[in-house]
This record gives sequence, structure tokens and C-alpha cells, in this order.
Amino acid sequence: MKPPPPRTSAVFEGGVRSFRAAARFGARPEASSIPTTFPTSSSYAPPRLGRPGGSLAPARDPNLRRYRSRVLSRRLLAPLCALLLLLVLPAGASALDRATVGRSFDRWIARSGATYSGAFVRDLTTGEALYAARADRPRIPASVEKLFTTAAALGTLVPTGHLQTRVARTGTLDRGALDGDLLLIGGGDPTLGADDLQRLAREVRRAGIRRVSGSVIGDESRFDGLRGGPRTSGAADVDMSGVLGALTINRGYAARPGGPALAAARRFARALRARGVRVSGRTTTGEAPLDAEPIAAAASPSILELAQTTNITSDNFYAETLLKALAAQESAPARTALGASVARSALLGMGVSPGTIADGSGLSRRNTVTARQVVGLLARMHASDLGPAFESTLAVAGRTGTLRRRLIGTSAEGACRGKTGTLRDVSTLAGYCRTLEGHVVAFAILLNGVNVSAAHAAQDRAVAVLARYMSRPLGRKLFG
Repeated sequence: MKPPPPRTSAVFEGGVRSFRAAARFGARPEASSIPTTFPTSSSYAPPRLGRPGGSLAPARDPNLRRYRSRVLSRRLLAPLCALLLLLVLPAGASALDRATVGRSFDRWIARSGATYSGAFVRDLTTGEALYAARADRPRIPASVEKLFTTAAALGTLVPTGHLQTRVARTGTLDRGALDGDLLLIGGGDPTLGADDLQRLAREVRRAGIRRVSGSVIGDESRFDGLRGGPRTSGAADVDMSGVLGALTINRGYAARPGGPALAAARRFARALRARGVRVSGRTTTGEAPLDAEPIAAAASPSILELAQTTNITSDNFYAETLLKALAAQESAPARTALGASVARSALLGMGVSPGTIADGSGLSRRNTVTARQVVGLLARMHASDLGPAFESTLAVAGRTGTLRRRLIGTSAEGACRGKTGTLRDVSTLAGYCRTLEGHVVAFAILLNGVNVSAAHAAQDRAVAVLARYMSRPLGRKLFG
């Protein structure tokens, strides 16, 4: 005996709940939770009207009455469900089809005034390409390049990994006196701060060291000595918002000359003195010998947390550090060019075509990528086990990071996540939107040779349209 079909009210209420959940980007309703047809028995076929012999009098079949009742219920509930769905949609929102989305993208990209543009949109739920315009033309991505850097870092260094700053010693330890040096060895942690050095100093004290006859040495040999990226030929870059190095404190800035490693070593020496560890030698920089004995270590936030800061706030210093951390997996000292090569290999191994990678942050204009390649990355990450982690690294429209003041009051607010990119005459935006029906759509809008303010307005209008996209008409989606 088959169980009775579910109550109409229960099915309808479930549909409303799933559409409310779809309005929040973080919700991922299962396909089965979004009603696409009204429940019916799959084994039931409507009775044939009429009896053998040609009589048109209807048969007295109870199934016929149930069938008619079911059809009538559908017809009565369809407008009611549509009306209630509209009540739970954002103010001013209405469903838009593919053709309308395409016309809107054409209009707003044209109004941006961009000399060179490229855009591509794909519905990741159905796999359908919704829009393409110059999607295979290489463009300067600006900070959208960080999507490739962080994807490679998550795939290679793993989300739960860390960058470690270590303390080691040379020489011999006898009754609290170390006849040797203390070494502070950088691992590329861009977050290293005074509190970390205080904890390391405390661990040195706990290891039984009270006096050091030698020096405190800062070791930054894991990375090369270049303080900036390719855009400045390795010189410090004001737009980096930090000075690159394997051993940096306070993003590598220092009040005294000598470089970030020496500044970190000086701060560590002060922390040691504050913990009662007396150091007789001078504070300097150098490379730790291979037989140095480990004493303590301080871990960075997880690679996932570093990637979140990199993308949500568009942090150039973090992005370039992550690229060099990738290079350090191959050899030391890590170089930006090697990091780009490692990232490219990692991405190709993930099935992603990364375009031309010059740096990790997107500051270099030698980075080029197509809109289709950006969406290809987004699609591949969304489909992978890293999908939720990767998507958490993107700013939420109207809420966080570089998108906190954009798309406010539109259908995209809270429903889309993205990565912005800005250079002089370059504006880019790429990410995901969860649509009215719960589909996930990936998009990339790359505008070069453009007024940035005009570009932002055009991109926001286009993305707001995406959040209202529905693959099928509302009534058909619910009841067809």
C-alpha cells in the first residue's frame, strides 16, 4: 500500500522556506528541497473517458474525481504560491530570464565606456552559459588575479596549513647559560606581531635559557631579498602596504634602517629581555645552520584565514606573501617568478587555465586573463571539495570587505559574493550569485580603459540583474 501524497500546505510551505533560504547566499538548498512539480503518484494515469461501445457517458471511477480535484487544486494554488513568493522576495525584485539578463549586460557594459571589455556568465547549477561578450579576449584583471593566487594556495598549502616562525639555538646549554646564538627563523607569516614574539620569548625561558653568550639572529633566507613585486622590479611598492620578506613584523615596516628581518630580531631581543633572558651579543641577521636545535614555533592563522583576508579586503601584501610561500615549497630562497610557476602548475592540475601570472596581487599589468578563464576557475572551485572554503574568501555584496558599500539595497545584497579589482583605468568584478530559484551563477566582468567610478556603477547594475535571474518562468518552475 502506497503512503498518501504529502499535504498541499506542507509542500507549499516547504517551497516558501526553500526560496527564503535561497535569498541568503550561504544557504544551499538541496535540489530535492525546491519543489519543481506538484506531487503526484508516478504510477497513476488519468482514466480514459467513455465506455467500450462508443458511449460518451463518463465512467463512475473514484480515481477520476481525485484526478479532477488534484488538477483544480493546482490551478487554484498556482497564483497563490506565485503571490506569496513575491512577498518574500527583496523589495523591487522580479524574476528575469536569460534574454533580459543578456540585454542588461550589453547595456551596462556599453554605458561603462570601457575601451576594452570582456564578460562571461555561467549558471553552475545547469551548466548553461548565460552571457558572453569578448569572453576570450585577454584583459588586465587587477586584483581579480588574487582569486588564482588563493585558489592555488588552498590547493597546495591546504586550508588548515600554517606558515611558521621558529626559534632555534646553536651551541650548548648548561645550567641556564647558552653558549651560542638564538635564531629567529622566518616562514613568511604576514601576520607576525609583537604578541607572537612575546610568546616565543616565553617559550625560550621555559626551555631553561636564562643567559645567551652569543647573538639574536634574524633569518629571512626562506624568501629572496626583494621587497616588492615585478611592477617595481623588486623594490618596495607603496601599493603593497607592506615590505616583503620571510621574516617581517608589522608588515615589514621599521623605524630604523636594516630591513624587516633585523627589525623583527630587535623586537625579539627586547621580548627576551622582558622575560628575563639576558643576551650578551649583538642583534643581527644571518642564516641558521642546518644543525640548529629547535626551541619554539609560532604559527600563522590558517591558510584559509590568510586567503580570506587576501580576497575580502584585497590585501596585496598577503597575496604576494602567499605566492612566495608557494615558491618556497619548491626551493629557497623563494622568488615571485617561481611562485607564479608553481601556482600555474597547481591550477592546471586542478583543471583551471590561469592566463598569464606575473604576480600574486594583480598589481602588475603583465597579468592577463580572459573572462571565460575567470569563470572557469570559479566553476572548478565551486565543484570541488574546496568550494565552501574558497567561496568564504570572497566579500559579500553590501556587507563585507571591498563590496561593503556596493550593491546595497539591490537584489544582489547578501546574495552575491565577489572579488573586486582596481588599477588606474582598470575595474574588474568576479564572483558568485545565488539566484531567486537557488541556482549558483558565476560571473566575470573585466573592464579596461575605463573610468573606475563609471565601471563600478555598470558592474553593480549588471550583477544586480544576475541575482534576479530565473532559468524558467515562475509558474513553470513551481508547477510545470
